[in-house]
Amino acid sequence: MNTARVVYRLMHRHARCPVSTKSRPRFDAAGFEIVDGIESAAVPHATYAANFHGSSVSQAPRDIRQVDVCEYEGSHLDVIIGGPPCQPFARIGRAKLREIAGKRHAHLGDPRVSYYTHFFRFVESLRRAAFVMENVRDIARFGGRNIAEEIAATGTALGYEVRYAILNAAWFGVPQMRERLFIIGVDGDLQQTPQFPKLTHSVDLPVGYATSRHGRDGSVPVLEPHDYYTEDYGVVLNPASAITVEQSLSDLPAITEHLRHMKSRAGARRFLTEIAYSRPPRNGYQRLMRSWPGLEKAPPPADHVIRYTPRDYTIFRNMKPGDQYPEAHRIAERRFARRLADAERRCGKRLRSHGKRFQELRQLCVPPYDPSKFPNKWRKMEADAPARTMTAHLGKDTYSHIHYDSDQARTISVREAARLQSFPDGFRFCGAMNDGFKQIGNSVPPLMGYAIASALRTQLNAAGVIMDKRRRSGRKDSLRLFVRVA
Repeated sequence: MNTARVVYRLMHRHARCPVSTKSRPRFDAAGFEIVDGIESAAVPHATYAANFHGSSVSQAPRDIRQVDVCEYEGSHLDVIIGGPPCQPFARIGRAKLREIAGKRHAHLGDPRVSYYTHFFRFVESLRRAAFVMENVRDIARFGGRNIAEEIAATGTALGYEVRYAILNAAWFGVPQMRERLFIIGVDGDLQQTPQFPKLTHSVDLPVGYATSRHGRDGSVPVLEPHDYYTEDYGVVLNPASAITVEQSLSDLPAITEHLRHMKSRAGARRFLTEIAYSRPPRNGYQRLMRSWPGLEKAPPPADHVIRYTPRDYTIFRNMKPGDQYPEAHRIAERRFARRLADAERRCGKRLRSHGKRFQELRQLCVPPYDPSKFPNKWRKMEADAPARTMTAHLGKDTYSHIHYDSDQARTISVREAARLQSFPDGFRFCGAMNDGFKQIGNSVPPLMGYAIASALRTQLNAAGVIMDKRRRSGRKDSLRLFVRVA
């Protein structure tokens, strides 16, 4: 048997930016063996090693730019996968913060824009059957350049047949509308056009997601040229409805302890207490998360922890599903007006707007951000729809994903973020709470990675690169891509 093997690696990220492993996106669940992973940051590297200790993981974090390709030349490898840093391409943060600071085009000079060349150092030297690269969709609309097209052209020059597509995680059973751009290259000698997985779930995507609509003239959501761009990825027969937030999270125990202790708790939140599930799994997705093949005997997770934000609990409770920061700000202003009136009645005089007591009371009630500049900073999730995209910014705050249950009046926990990203409950995150959020926000959803890997494995099987032992022995896959909620 010629078992497929993968070098799973990450491009180096700037030391000041959030870092995370890309979760080994379940290529192993599709029948690949993970040979190694290269990560420059200590905590994500520890997470990788802790969860994938069965592979020959490098013993210490390493910068991809300093790794000698020669150490892999004698290895039996078929696929190289990875993702350059997405921060210079992502609109979140850059579009607002830098533009407000008067540096509208500062991101164009970011040296990480060209980090994909380090990935191709491996691709060119090792020349394996295939490569997979992932990044944010804005890599195809970056400062007037289509970087995805340039990357695809680079792969073509090295002898690969290359295609790229913008895929939504909700199409593959992930309870999150997360869009990412995937580039797949297959060795030209195999005479195969890269194939992307069929959609297994249907979802009505809101305006703003690139694949939800094209321009009136039929233009695609990437800049010209787009010779390598494809939307040829089909749909399975009778696709299931998208997995919703409630279907993902409703078996996890409620968190209300923060409402009884309203004082803020400073310091790092550690993963020390294992959860007790509040009820048996209610559907196929919850069963999969709690009994992922290979992790069935893992202890319950200990990362069901949240940020303490006592100023905002009343705001969270009064927000409606789908409400964002402008609605939250208005709720806070009304609360402040009531408390101000009470304070003025008690003291018998009007408080001056520039006075100390007035300002202290306002700070206790109203968030400091201008709602006209940060309209999407907060959002209360809808229970009956997939979550909106989670980003690495979860490591700084989680207001973009406020829990749909008003009785809990809080933002999501680390484990809930992991569930919405399709991490099984047996997967462990090293570090503290902020580290966990960062790693989740930067990761490829495991079910999405599994879909990509399954399609690639099928194609390499057909090309004779991989002998499928399970097919020959009559055994079925241990994990099905198609997860239907009962």
